[in-house]
Amino acid sequence: MGFRTGWKAADSDTVRRALNGFDHSLDATRGDLFALRELLTAKRPFLLGLLQNPNLLEHETFTELLWAVLHLQEELDARSSFEGLPASDLAHLSGDLKRAYNAILVEWLAYMRHLSTQYPYLYSLAVRRNPYDPEPSVEVRT
Repeated sequence: MGFRTGWKAADSDTVRRALNGFDHSLDATRGDLFALRELLTAKRPFLLGLLQNPNLLEHETFTELLWAVLHLQEELDARSSFEGLPASDLAHLSGDLKRAYNAILVEWLAYMRHLSTQYPYLYSLAVRRNPYDPEPSVEVRT
């Protein structure tokens, strides 16, 4: 996603509409499910703590993101191994990955929009550190 400084709300609306129509097909066989399980398990107490914050619960899409990620963590944690899983189970995990990833994208886009309107100096750095930029650089370039 090619965010840039000077984006307007309409620009992020255009990206949001494009994301809603995009199929983020994720394949559970193409990633390191063990490493993902370890990461999410380590972050579980933090994620559960976020769910206890009533201020965050007011933000429905963020709460949905938390539930999607926690569900993915539980699904991964419930399996002793990822070797030899049937295709149907891998498809199920792929669906859980897709749900969590889509929720993260929606929230990240909302966060970027918020920064662009309320905190342009933070937005500038966030644009330069964009995780979707194949060659991000924190250096300000003209």
